[in-house]
Amino acid sequence: MPHDGSARATVSHPWASGTEPAGIGSPHPADGTAASVRALTFAGAALAGVYVPGSGSRELRLLETAGCASPEYTLPERLAVPGGSPAARAFHTGRPVWLTPTSLGSFFEGCPAPPAEASLGALPLVREGSRLGCLVVVGADAAGFEPEQQRFLERYAEAVTGLFRAGPGEAAPSPLLGPALRRLRVGSFVLVPDTGLIEADETLLELVGISPEGFDGKVDTLLAHALPEDMHALMSVLEPSAQAPGRRELEFRVRRPTGEMRWLSMSCRMGASTDGRPEQVLGVVTATSVLPRGADDVSRIQWLTAALDDAGTVPEVSRVVVTALREPLGADRVAVAELQDDRLMVTVLDPPQPAAWPQAWRPEWRSEWPDAPVGALPTLQLALRDGRMDLWPSGTPLEPGLEGVGPGGLVVLPLPAKDRIAGVCLIGWDEPHDFVPEERSLLTATAALVGQALKRAHAYDAEQELATMLQRSLLPRRLPELPGGIAVARYLPARRGLQVGGDWYDVIALSEDRVALVIGDVQGHSAGAATIMGQMRTAVRAYAVEGHPPDVVVSHANRLLVGMETDLFATCLYAELDMEEGNTLFVRAGHLSPLLRHPDGSTEEVEVEGSLPLGISADAEFPMTSVALAPGTMLALVTDGLVEAPDLPVDEGMRRTRDALAAADPSDPGRVADQLLGDAGRREDDVALLLLRYDGMKTRPIRAGWAVWRLPDAVMHARRFTARTLRRWEVGEIADAVLLVVSELVTNALVHTQGPVHVDLMLRGDRVRVCVSDSSPRAPAKPVIVDWESTGGRGLMLVEAMSDSFGSMPVASGKQVWSEIVVPCEPAGAAPGSPTDEGGPP
Repeated sequence: MPHDGSARATVSHPWASGTEPAGIGSPHPADGTAASVRALTFAGAALAGVYVPGSGSRELRLLETAGCASPEYTLPERLAVPGGSPAARAFHTGRPVWLTPTSLGSFFEGCPAPPAEASLGALPLVREGSRLGCLVVVGADAAGFEPEQQRFLERYAEAVTGLFRAGPGEAAPSPLLGPALRRLRVGSFVLVPDTGLIEADETLLELVGISPEGFDGKVDTLLAHALPEDMHALMSVLEPSAQAPGRRELEFRVRRPTGEMRWLSMSCRMGASTDGRPEQVLGVVTATSVLPRGADDVSRIQWLTAALDDAGTVPEVSRVVVTALREPLGADRVAVAELQDDRLMVTVLDPPQPAAWPQAWRPEWRSEWPDAPVGALPTLQLALRDGRMDLWPSGTPLEPGLEGVGPGGLVVLPLPAKDRIAGVCLIGWDEPHDFVPEERSLLTATAALVGQALKRAHAYDAEQELATMLQRSLLPRRLPELPGGIAVARYLPARRGLQVGGDWYDVIALSEDRVALVIGDVQGHSAGAATIMGQMRTAVRAYAVEGHPPDVVVSHANRLLVGMETDLFATCLYAELDMEEGNTLFVRAGHLSPLLRHPDGSTEEVEVEGSLPLGISADAEFPMTSVALAPGTMLALVTDGLVEAPDLPVDEGMRRTRDALAAADPSDPGRVADQLLGDAGRREDDVALLLLRYDGMKTRPIRAGWAVWRLPDAVMHARRFTARTLRRWEVGEIADAVLLVVSELVTNALVHTQGPVHVDLMLRGDRVRVCVSDSSPRAPAKPVIVDWESTGGRGLMLVEAMSDSFGSMPVASGKQVWSEIVVPCEPAGAAPGSPTDEGGPP
C-alpha cells in the first residue's frame, strides 16, 4: 500500500531556544497521524496545536500538535495568558482571530517564524461559557485562510471542544486533534495512479459504505460505489496527466449498500515525480454537510434539484430536505410531514430522538414517527390554508404542540405541489435567530422544489405499494406442512423500476408422501411479466395435482405458454420428491441447477439435464433426472437474481451461494434462507429462493397392491386379497368395514369404467387407506335421490358412511377413489391379535 511520506504528525519543539521549565512534559503526539495531516493540509493548515490553561491559569500550555515536521512551523510550549499572542486574545475574547503575514507583525509572541511566510488562526474552545483552551492553526499561504477554510476550522474547533470531558480544572483529554477530525467525518486517501492502489482511512471507507475488513486497497473498489453519471469526472481527477498539476475539487455521489444516495466533496492535489509524471494523488473527502456546497444560493438550489431528482421515495425526499436546510441554516431541528387528508404524517425528524421534540408529540408517537390531525395545530392549519411561509421569532407564544420545536425561532414552511399542499416543513432554533433576506429566498425556492418532489414520491410509493400487493397476491400466502421435511421460501422484489417481476415459486402437496417443488422466472419486470407469472404458476399447479409426472407437467406448461402468443419466455425448475424414500425427479427448462447440502455439510450443484425455456418451442422435450436424497439433506432452488449481477458472474454467484449454504446451520431453514440472501443492496433483479430440508418420514407406511382381473368373480378375489393383508397387518377389527368399502369401490369401477382397475392398501399409524384406481377421469357421482325402487346408487353412500374420510383425486391415467378408516385403539392390557392363515376366504 502506498504511504504519504511527505506529511506526518509530529511533536512540536520549543520555538525559542532554551531549556524546558521543570515539570512541563512534551506535548503528546497526535492520533491518526497521516489521515489527520492530510485533512489539515487541505484545510490550509500546515500545523495545528491545542493550548489549554496551565497551573494557576496564568499561562496556556501546548497540549498536542499535528502537522508538518518543519522548523518553519513550530509553536511555543507556553504562552502567557496576559500576553500579546493571538492565542491569548482568542482565549480572552472568545472570538476567532485570523491573521495574514502582514497583520502578524502586530503580535510579538505566539507567531510562527518567519512571519512573512505564514498566516495564523486562533480559535477559542468555549463550552457553556467556560473557557477550555484555544486551537491555533498555522497556514503556509501568504493570502491567509479562505472563508470556506475558516468555516471548516471553526467547525473543527467545535469538534475539539466537544471532546473535553468537563470544564476548567479537569485534566484535558488527549489525543484531541485526530478524534475531532473523525467526528467531522473527514476522510483522506493517497492514490498511486500507476498501480491503481489507494490508501484510504476508515472515515473515507465509512462515507462510501465499505467495511475496512472488506476493502482490498484498489481504487476500482471505491469507484464501484459512485453513480455512473459522476464516473467521468472522478476518473479525470483520479487519473491526472502530467499537464494537470495543482489542486482539484469535485462533488460526486455514491450509492451505499443500504441503497442510500450520498453526496461527497473531494479535494485533491497531484504529487509529481522528478520526471514530471504524477506519482501520487493526495486528497480528502467529506460529506457535503460538513463543507459548504457553495458560496451562493444558486449552487445550493442546483444541488437540491439534483438530489431531489435522485430521491424516489417520500423518506428519501425528506432526508434530502434535512441535508439541504439544517446545516446551511444552522438549525437545531428539522421535521418534514406529509399531508394526507386532514392528518400530518411525519416522515423524518432530525434529530430522531423523541426527547428532542415537544412533550405533546409523544402521546401521538407510533412505531416510528408521530402523526397528528391538522386541527390540533392551529399555526400549521393557518399556514397550510394560506400556503405561505410563516416566520416566528424567539419568544412567540405558540400552541403546546409546537412549543419546544424552535424556542429561538421557528419556520413553518408549506410545501406546495400545483393545486394543493403536499406537506409542511418545520425548522427550529434553540438560540435566538435572525431571519435574513437570503434565508427567506432559500426557503421559498426550496419549498417549491420539495413540494413537487414530495408529490412525485408519494405517487411512486403508491405505485410500489400496488405493485407489491400484486406480487404478493400472485405468490403463495403460506407453504404447506410436509411430512418428513420443512420448506421455506423468500422473495425480494427488484429495487429499481416497478417492484414487480416474474420470479415465482410454489410447493405442491401431491399426496401424503409426495411433494412438488417449483421455481421459475418470467422474462422482464412489468405488470405483463407478473401476469404471465401468475398464469404459469396456476398452470403448473393444476397439471401437477392432476397426477402427471414431472416431464408431462412441464411439457403442458410449455405448450400453454407457446399458445399464449406472448413475446415473453420463462425458465422453470420442477422437482417431485418422494418423502418416504427420498427419490427426487428433476426437470430443468432453461433454469439454474439446484443446489444440495448433504448431511456432512458438503455442497454440490446437481447436474440436471436441461432443455429450452418455456414458451420457445411447442415441440421441446423435457428429460427427467433422478437424484436420491438422504435424510438431513437440504435442497435449494434459486433464481438468477440471487447469483448474478453486472459485476458478478453466475458461476461465481453459485459458488458463493454454495459456500453460504455449507456454512449455514441446517437446524433452522428460515435462518439459512436469510443467510443465503445476505445483503442484496440495490438489486437490479428480483430474487426468489426455495429451500427444503428433507428429514425422512418418521412413520413409514406399509403398502400392498392388487391388480383386479375383469372376471365374474373379480370382487371376490379383491376381497380375499384385502382380508389376507389385514390379517398380516393385525388390524382384523376393521376388516368388515374395509371389505365393504373394497367391494363397493371395485364393483363401481368394473361396472362404470373400462380398462385396468387396481386396489392399493396402505397402513400408516392408526389409519388404513383404501385406494381404487381406474382409467376414467370422471369423478364418481352420488345419486341425488335414492328411493325404494332404485337398484343402484347406494354403494357410494355406504362407503361414505363407513369411512372416516372419503374422496377422489385425478391421476395421470384416470382417477383414484380413496377411503380412510381409523383402527380403534386396543384397551390397556389387551393381548394383541395373532396372525392367521392367509390362504382361506374371508
